Amino acid sequence: MDYQFKKIEQDWQKFWADNQTFKADNNSDKPKYYVLDMFPYPSGAGLHVGHPLGYIASDIFSRYKRLKGFNVLHPMGYDSFGLPAEQYAIQTGQHPAITTETNIATYRRQLDQLGFSFDWSREVRTSSPDYYKWTQWIFMQLFNSWYNKDADKAESIAKLVAHFDQNGSAGVNAVCDEEVASFTADEWKAKTNEEQQAELLKYRLTYLRESTVNWCPALGTVLANDEVKDGFSERGGFPVEQKKMNQWSMRISAYAERLLQGLNNIDWPEPLKEMQRNWIGKSTGASVRFPLADASVDYIEVFTTRVDTIFGVTFVVLAPEHELVAELTTPEQKQGIEAYITQTKKKSELDRMSDTKTVSGAFTGSYVTNPLNGEKIQIWIADYVLAGYGTGAVMAVPSGDQRDYLFAKHFNLPIVPIIDIQNIETEADPTKEGKYINSDFINGLDYKNATATVVAKLEELGLGKAKINYRMRDAIFGRQRYWGEPVPVYFKDDLPHLISEAELPLLLPEVDKYLPTESGEPPLGRATDWKHPDGEYELSTMPGWAGSSWYWYRYMDAHNANEFASKDAIAYWKDVDLYIGGSEHATGHLLYSRFWNKFMKDLDLVVEEEPFKKLINQGMIQGRSNFVYRLVDAEGRGTNTFVSNGLKGDHKTSALHVDVNIVDNDVLNIEKFKAWREEYADAEFILENGKYICGVEVEKMSKSKFNVVNPDDLVERYGADTLRMYEMFLGPLEQSKPWNTNGIEGVFKFLRKFWKLFHNNDWEFNVSDTEPSKAELKALHKIIRKVEEDVERFSFNTSVSSFMIAVNELTDLKCNKRAILRELVVVLSPYAPHICEELWVLLGNPAGSLSHTAYPKYNASYMIEDDFSYPISINGKTKTNLNIALSMDPAAVEAYVREHADVQKYLAGAPIKKVIVVKGRIVNIVI
Repeated sequence: MDYQFKKIEQDWQKFWADNQTFKADNNSDKPKYYVLDMFPYPSGAGLHVGHPLGYIASDIFSRYKRLKGFNVLHPMGYDSFGLPAEQYAIQTGQHPAITTETNIATYRRQLDQLGFSFDWSREVRTSSPDYYKWTQWIFMQLFNSWYNKDADKAESIAKLVAHFDQNGSAGVNAVCDEEVASFTADEWKAKTNEEQQAELLKYRLTYLRESTVNWCPALGTVLANDEVKDGFSERGGFPVEQKKMNQWSMRISAYAERLLQGLNNIDWPEPLKEMQRNWIGKSTGASVRFPLADASVDYIEVFTTRVDTIFGVTFVVLAPEHELVAELTTPEQKQGIEAYITQTKKKSELDRMSDTKTVSGAFTGSYVTNPLNGEKIQIWIADYVLAGYGTGAVMAVPSGDQRDYLFAKHFNLPIVPIIDIQNIETEADPTKEGKYINSDFINGLDYKNATATVVAKLEELGLGKAKINYRMRDAIFGRQRYWGEPVPVYFKDDLPHLISEAELPLLLPEVDKYLPTESGEPPLGRATDWKHPDGEYELSTMPGWAGSSWYWYRYMDAHNANEFASKDAIAYWKDVDLYIGGSEHATGHLLYSRFWNKFMKDLDLVVEEEPFKKLINQGMIQGRSNFVYRLVDAEGRGTNTFVSNGLKGDHKTSALHVDVNIVDNDVLNIEKFKAWREEYADAEFILENGKYICGVEVEKMSKSKFNVVNPDDLVERYGADTLRMYEMFLGPLEQSKPWNTNGIEGVFKFLRKFWKLFHNNDWEFNVSDTEPSKAELKALHKIIRKVEEDVERFSFNTSVSSFMIAVNELTDLKCNKRAILRELVVVLSPYAPHICEELWVLLGNPAGSLSHTAYPKYNASYMIEDDFSYPISINGKTKTNLNIALSMDPAAVEAYVREHADVQKYLAGAPIKKVIVVKGRIVNIVI
């Protein structure tokens, strides 16, 4: 029978599901291997051909590791809370849970039809109460913890309270708010419970504080930086402004150094690690206090990495959101300051950070003095300073910093040279040999000694100290949305309190609408009869990254009702051995996941410091857009006539995207085009060689460009095994590459040719038990070794090419030997599992899947060249080739050739005059 891929694939997908073939065991004697994909958000559009790329790669590796004797955990689930479902609910009134369930059903069908070896018994959904119960539980552990700098780890808040009871605040070295009280043990005990709880909130790892956030009025919610692009929400394109709000935050900054150092111990792509290093942004410098003479506050504090340049400071710049701006603004400057603040609110933080060319700012009217020389210095505000970085204030040195220089020139502020280098328009480089020139205090010193001298003097005056700073800020942990995890907190006397663990999960209540209330409260404010007995529930929900910051542990023990995962399961699986996903999550999900993992390790909830040993970023599959060319009339109006690509140069045309699904090898299906849109029903075409040839361009795959290719269509036409192999064949996994359906036919033909090895010309199964030849063994062991090497280094595209070569070689050898084909089926099975499962059974193996058989052992001896195919020439003309052992001497070769039947046939009885043997090269017979 010919290759009936539809039936084969449906049968084996059913078999795998019915028999739970890929269910992993938490108690196995085999070594463990945990393969994880970044789980998808189930959008309504379903999968396009770009989405499965990483899943196919992880599945090949998972299947390969099973063949290598590993107990493989390869789970899948859904990151099912999110803004898209909520926006759809706002528009239609349909509950997000219904939309999400429908979308998940589509994803599951598409994933199943691609033959992935997921352990579906462990499926998780972040929006399921039995899952988010444990997200809420982890939040509670964070709330009940503080970071002890001396121990360099998180500890129970009860331990901090015990210290306060015994010693007061003395000796506490914590990551906490800047302004914490000093008190004795007696003073602590004298505080009311409310006062104690308010003070403890300054130490907790999750806490409430007023933060500057990205507020989107149209969406009614706070957005993360990566959800904002050019001042607009990525979802919907609505304006986003900067706004101060009381928000839940998490002290990820407490883990900054550990997050930085941990990068040295994981096998991740270097560019991704560098992105995290830059995001964490470790800087060594000094904290400096600039005294204020004419205000109720004593000083403005800045952090600088170049304290040696303090004598070149000519102005100080505050972030527009800085808490002192209003107090420092004089009546004369009030209008200008307020206008500038309003303008700044329209920009996202990312926009402000990336804009290095625009010079803007406003003078507050107030002054500070330089702590070392007493000079009076103006205080300005500018949007290039961020409230959340450092102290939200910078000392500006125009002679040492390009941005400060441009600012000073624009506003005609002083520029004081500090180092004897000529070009003050470039940043002063401490590696230069220049000496300091404008202060007797450090004149003539080099960079290192000048820095030490300045820091020592500031410390002596109580106006500064050496300090390490991190760019990374605490993570905002609240969204004014409905479709997210409720925060397990209620408020009493304006202070947050945790609900009891017995009350978990705190379920999402029903609401009449999914919009904020008329008074501006989040959608949960619409819930009726949703109130804690002792106070009001928190109305914000958790951000999208909450559920995805620990989900790999739930896969280890997905149905445990008493723990997020059992200690035994965690002790066995430990961490993720291979994680595959996009680099766009570098400073979001991947950073937050590492933070939560380290926190859980501190509490002895998990056994590994880092969650993901090895990480691979798969590249993007780009769209291959097709175009039709509409004739344009003399007035520039489009007609309903379309000219083929090769003829468009003779006409005035406009290019239009066309649905790639009605184009085959760049040839337009004209009838389908006419049916595509009503306006094209009467279209006319100028053809070339009887065909309409479309134009081509590589672009991002998107619905607006009509270049989204649905995997369902390709599976229907070619089968899942073809699609799997073709996606790998497109190029290296880590690189982006354009999709081109034109080449998929070649992979399909390869699989038919592979199937044909097992069948005769009448498509009857025909496999021989004859001993294989050396050439056949060589072809087999070459592909065994090649695939082994390729898979271990994730070079899947080169394996596909090698499979094609191997099948061609065996076809030329007319190989149908069971001993060869049985092993070849196993080697190919991770890539094309359905066809290989079918052939495995046809080969007479015991009923069941080949998934847990052993990968063939490579035998190097079959690769040794002990034969040579000698060209046999008669009077200089090659007539045939004979395989002769290289160990035979020329005399033995000559004797063998003289007597060979094929040679006798070509001689036709003619006497041999001479035989010339060049060992390992050629045999020439002279007659």
